[in-house]
Amino acid sequence: MNTTKLFVNATVKYLSGFILIAALLFVPAGSLNFIKGWIFIGLLFVPMLILGIFLFIKAPQLLEKRLSAKEKENTQKGVVIFSFLMFVAGFVTAGLDYRFGWSKVPFAVTIISGIVLLLSYGLYARVMKENAYLSRTVEIQNNQKIIDTGLYGIVRHPMYTATILLFLSMPLVLGSWFALILFLPYPFVIAIRIKNEEKVLEAGLPGYCEYKQKVRWRIIPFVW
Repeated sequence: MNTTKLFVNATVKYLSGFILIAALLFVPAGSLNFIKGWIFIGLLFVPMLILGIFLFIKAPQLLEKRLSAKEKENTQKGVVIFSFLMFVAGFVTAGLDYRFGWSKVPFAVTIISGIVLLLSYGLYARVMKENAYLSRTVEIQNNQKIIDTGLYGIVRHPMYTATILLFLSMPLVLGSWFALILFLPYPFVIAIRIKNEEKVLEAGLPGYCEYKQKVRWRIIPFVW
């Protein structure tokens, strides 16, 4: 593995993501005084930087896989495109909401949502620690085995549990009820992704059908 190439790739994608989200928020806001926007960026990108450094040092193969992965399934490509458009619309709406004062979200709600965002990051990090096969794409990897302990003994897709908490907390950190409305379809988009993913896993990963019988719930215990 070329660690220099990995470092450059990770740095470029990190900075590109920072610039993109900052532009989507502050250009529509028409001001850099969007305090909740800065709070959100700090809560999002500081843990992301810490996690990225940890992966670069401890699990560079996993970091490389997550940076370079591209979806092969048509259903998953559609999910990725729809999710991206939803996020763009949500962030732009949050910026416009600040500019025109559409929403009155209490600062306490912003703080609570920020805590949920950080907890979701912690959950996400825990998932990556438990599952060395974790990938951004739906695929069967060489020598992949079923993980059925820890969080995977509670729900079959804890990574998606973490991402739902993460993305639904975002608009409230930004102080926008209207952006939240745009983000609400995300759990349903994830449900489509999971159903397609499980078809792939059932067909190509030995023991997955038995795992489904052992762990009934996909992302939320006693719900779904």
